[in-house]
Amino acid sequence: MPLAKRSLVLALFFCFIFLFLRYHSFSQPAYEPAPIDHPQTEKQSLQQPLPIPSLPDDGWFNWANVKQRYPVTSMIRLPQSNPRSVPQIQHAFAQENADQKRVRMERLEAVKGNFTHAWRGYKEHAWMRDEVAPISGNAYNHFGGWAATLVDSLDTLWIMGLKDEFENAVKAVENIDFTECSLDEINVFETTIRFLGGFLGAYDISGAKYPSLLKKATELGQMLYVAFDTPNRMPVTRWKVKEAKEGLHQEAGSGALVAEIGSLTLEFTRLSQLTKDPRYFDAVQRIMDVFDQQQSETKIPGLWPVVVDAKAAKFNSYRGFTLGGMADSLYEYLPKQYLLLGGSKQYKKLYQDAMVAIDRNILFRPMTKGGENILFPGDVSSDGNTPVTQLVTEPKAQHLGCFAGGMVGLGAKAFRNEKEMDIARKLVEGCLWGYEKSNMGFMPEIIRTVRCDDREYCPWDAEKWEKEVDRQFPQESGSARDKIQVHHLPPGVSKIDDGRYILRPEAIESIFVLYRLTGDPSLRERAWKMFTNTIEHTITDIAHAGLNDCTVPSLPKGDRMESFWLAETLKYYYLMFTEPDVVSLDEFVLNTEAHPFRWR
Repeated sequence: MPLAKRSLVLALFFCFIFLFLRYHSFSQPAYEPAPIDHPQTEKQSLQQPLPIPSLPDDGWFNWANVKQRYPVTSMIRLPQSNPRSVPQIQHAFAQENADQKRVRMERLEAVKGNFTHAWRGYKEHAWMRDEVAPISGNAYNHFGGWAATLVDSLDTLWIMGLKDEFENAVKAVENIDFTECSLDEINVFETTIRFLGGFLGAYDISGAKYPSLLKKATELGQMLYVAFDTPNRMPVTRWKVKEAKEGLHQEAGSGALVAEIGSLTLEFTRLSQLTKDPRYFDAVQRIMDVFDQQQSETKIPGLWPVVVDAKAAKFNSYRGFTLGGMADSLYEYLPKQYLLLGGSKQYKKLYQDAMVAIDRNILFRPMTKGGENILFPGDVSSDGNTPVTQLVTEPKAQHLGCFAGGMVGLGAKAFRNEKEMDIARKLVEGCLWGYEKSNMGFMPEIIRTVRCDDREYCPWDAEKWEKEVDRQFPQESGSARDKIQVHHLPPGVSKIDDGRYILRPEAIESIFVLYRLTGDPSLRERAWKMFTNTIEHTITDIAHAGLNDCTVPSLPKGDRMESFWLAETLKYYYLMFTEPDVVSLDEFVLNTEAHPFRWR
């Protein structure tokens, strides 16, 4: 062989060896999960990674064909379900009389009319885009350009009986291409709760009559599953879709928000239940096993901090704890996952252990002028050395934290705990107080109050309130009463950290849940007052707008309507006035975006 040819052959040979070694240096051994006892769960060992079922070829990029760097070889299967072991959740409602039905139907139509007003505005100004701007009429893509408002609204259309609109929307979502994204980076949690939850909820509530919805959910599930392809199978919560599509490696973050990594369970579990493909449940169960293993090792045993290290699978290092933003739905999903799995012992334990610490360290009673015995979730920090009984709760109440009343009520029913039902009522009353005692009838995003030292005895003390107001505004001159007037502070509120009202659903969500659990008719009346006040001050010619400041008489509007206004807030108002068997809590569990998944 001529020397030149021999040199060429040798060069190609060594090039091949180099590429082979380089590739295999990045192809790590198949990931094996840390052992944990699953009393109702089967773990299946696989000789090879489970093949992903292919969807029909539509000409788009197929996420099912993406090769996993860290494939799973031991799959956690869905546990055996026994939903009959769960007690009745909903109150047994008596039959209404003619006058009661007439009033209820009038209110139902008013809610429906406002939904169709906002839906029409979206269709005319932002169809197939994520959001419509309710004042300017602009269209925005804050969630990848995958028609967030459309997908989020699917099950609301069905629930409200808008079947023609629903069927047109179902046809439209078939054209969403999840391989094309308007953002460089997506929030996996938001994509899961709004889009995956939206498809699954619409599929379930419509009686599985629209298979294209499950097909779309599967298509999205296959894409999101790639975000779990990391060395320890913890997901990349802020995920670069385009880089993933190109095969570039990404890792889970060392500073992940606990809600974003811990609130994927319902959607992925339901996808596994419907498709019979265990990989989705396996993906989220691995995360929850880490939460389980480390629940007693955090700086407040029972709770998990707001930030966790997903890259190292270390969920117990940070010191800040809350039920508000960035942590909320982690806790919300524990009793709901218990229901969806038909009575999981693991999720019952996770929730009950968390509730001990929540009651002790998170919940506080604010001092009120009327002496209302109410509760809010606050914030707390721990260095891990101070005894948990000596930690001081910061009396900061978030509108996002208003979900807690519904969560605690649902848990109280599921686990037959009447004491916790009393806590649920006080939490719901807390958020009602936030609305009813405010200057303009809205509870702002974040308020600070005066914490009672004794949850059983807490008389009103105006001097104590004024001292707390002075403490919150140390740089301002003038008396406490001047500061109260300047900052529009209702009695008992020492500071308003964020005065916006952005059409949030958490308060009406918990009012709805408590109404369905107890049948208390006064909750309907108070919800109606909240609704009429909200519509009066948020409606625009196009849709409805959040308020930049809900504490001042002018109530200035902002030019944004998030998809949860149609997916959650108006849905919960509607469900307040429907017959109680519509989306019965004995049949459906609602994800954190109010999408209904059938559990019994």
